[in-house]
Parts: sequence; structure tokens; C-alpha cells
Amino acid sequence: MQPRTKHVVLLLGLMGFWAMGDNYAASPMLVDIARDFGIDIGTAALSVAAYMLPFGLFTLLFGPLGDRYGKARVISIAAFGTAVFSCLGALAFNIISLAAIRAINGILAAAILPVTMSYVGDLFEEPKKRLNAIGSVMGMYFLGGAAATAIGGGLSFIGSWRLVYLAYGVAELIIALLMFKYLIFAPGTAKTLGLRQAYANAFSQPFLLKTVVLLFLVGFAVFGSFTYLGDFLVEMTGLNIFYVGLIMTPFGLAAYAGGQKAGDIRLKLGSNMTLLAGILGLITWAPLGQWPGIYYTLPILLAFGFAFVLIQSTVIFTAQQQLPMQRGTVMSLASFNMFVGGGCGVLINKFLLINWGYKSIFLIAALAIFVAGLLVHRLLLILTGQAKAFPR
Repeated sequence: MQPRTKHVVLLLGLMGFWAMGDNYAASPMLVDIARDFGIDIGTAALSVAAYMLPFGLFTLLFGPLGDRYGKARVISIAAFGTAVFSCLGALAFNIISLAAIRAINGILAAAILPVTMSYVGDLFEEPKKRLNAIGSVMGMYFLGGAAATAIGGGLSFIGSWRLVYLAYGVAELIIALLMFKYLIFAPGTAKTLGLRQAYANAFSQPFLLKTVVLLFLVGFAVFGSFTYLGDFLVEMTGLNIFYVGLIMTPFGLAAYAGGQKAGDIRLKLGSNMTLLAGILGLITWAPLGQWPGIYYTLPILLAFGFAFVLIQSTVIFTAQQQLPMQRGTVMSLASFNMFVGGGCGVLINKFLLINWGYKSIFLIAALAIFVAGLLVHRLLLILTGQAKAFPR
């Protein structure tokens, strides 16, 4: 890897760290936001929904934009805009203004994940290095999400919820400015911006949709259960949200470390890598709802983060290979499936929690990650001609 490429991958990973955390850091701040604005927590949670809904919807737009006008250009503009609106969140004077600012922030942040991952895919010709880079950047994203509870809780404790938004905005701004120096601004690979044509090409690929839809299961398993993990740990341990955030951070550390070596592991294990990762996710995550104790929780967070990133980075790598000239469009489909899966997981898990408790959430999430690993394994065998194709 050339020195400039190393800098680019690091910057993109750091941007993902702060952009992903910008969303998850909101959870420990809702009580403070509600108190400052004189509203209930349910109303304060509108600021979270205002960010996530545009994020999920607009991810379908920015991939084709990156293919048409150049990925580095779209990433750098979106990163700068995200930084500005993160800072503006600190100046909100009521819940309506905060929700509006967070909605625009969510729209801009929607460009960062899909376009970044397609841009990383363009940087490397060698499959092993490409998979390692994809895994590394994705690991930084989820390290940011895992650490956000501790960062948000810590900053709001020493200052206020406004300090959290300001700190995230300043960090994003510094990285956005560095992007203008280090990113390689190449022209787009698509001749026109026709969204209909872009997605028609993607839908015409026989295995592309069957590949990216597997991220629905991954999002369901990880986002769906992780959303409730903080409250579960608070209930089980009696610790405050800052310390619980520190306990959750090993998930992100393992995702980052595993992502950096995903290509090397795939080279040694072949398609069996995702099957083994699915089994690892199943046997570690399923017992968590029974609360075997804090000393069990720390290593299983490491194992689950490791299993998750091996499956998720493999799906992204495989999807990009099927439509290399439209990696941005491919990543929009991938991100959309992952976040829709996560949203469905949050809603379904709310029902499961009310009726059967936390143990049902972690058991079903464990089954989902196992099925995802199994299906990715099967898909890889089909693509290499070692198994029969799925029935149409």
C-alpha cells in the first residue's frame, strides 16, 4: 500500500468513526435534551428518528451521484456538510430546530458510508488488499458506533448534550479539510446520472441482489440487538451509561482488528470463513440474554464483533465484484439493506422485549447472524462453481 493510500484509508476510516458515532452518541443525551427543552423523552427521541430516516432513504441517491461526478468529490462535500450541521446541532433552541438540523445532517451523512466503501474498492486491484481495506474502514465505522455511548455519555456528563454535537462536528471538520489534501479526485465512471438506468443495471445482475439482501440479516442481527444492549447492561450491572459504553467498546475494537485481516483470513479459509464466523456469532451471542456475567460479556463482545465484520466485509467485497463500474450504486443498495434490516430489527425486538424479554432478542439475533454466514458461504460456493445456484 502506497503512503498516500494509507492516509486515504485512515482518513476515510476516521470519518466513518465520527459519522457513525454522531448518530449513536444521541442515546445517552435524550434525558438532558428533554430536560432542556421541557419535553418528554419520547418527543426528544424525534431528533434520533429525524437523523436515521433521511439517512436510510438518501443512501440510495448518493451511490449513483458518486459514480457520475466522482466519489472523492461527493465524499468530501458530504463530510464538510456533516461537520457543519453537527456543530449547528449545538445551537438548536427547541426540538423542532434540532430535528430539522439533524435531518439535514442525516441526509449528508447518507453519502459517507456507501460512497466511501465504493471509493475504497477502487483503490486496490489485489483482492486480498481490497478486502482488508474494506474490512478496516468498516471496522472503524462500527468502532465509532460502539464507542459513541461512552463518548456521548462522558461529554454530556462534563458539559452538556450541546458539547457532544459540537465535539463531533469539530472532529468531522478537521477530517473533512484533510480530505481535500489527500483524496484522489478522479472523474466519475458513469456518463449520466440516470438513477433509473443505474439501478436497472444493478437489478439485471443475477446474483447482486441475492448478495446485498444478505446485509438485511446482518443489520437485523447487529443493529437490532445492539440498540438494546446498552439498556440491558445498565439493568444487569447497575453501572451508569459511561461505563456501559466502555464495556461495549470491545465490539468495535474487534470489528476494526478483524476487518484489517479479513482478506488474509479469507485467503487461508476460503468460503468457510463466513460459515465459521456465523457459528462463532451463534454460540457467543445466543447465551447473552441469560446473563452469564460481566466476565463473559467482554470476550463475547470481541467474538461477535469479529464474526460480524468478517461476514459483512465479505458481502460488500462480493457485491462490488459483480458491478465494478458502479460500485457506488452497489454500495447504496448494500447500505440500504443493512440499515433497513437494522430498523426492522429495532421494531421487532421492541415487541420481543415486551413479550419475552432480552433473552429472545439475543437468541434471534444470534440465529440471524448464523443464517447470514451460512448463506454467504453458500453464495460464494455458487459463484466459484462449487455448488448449484439458488432456485429462481
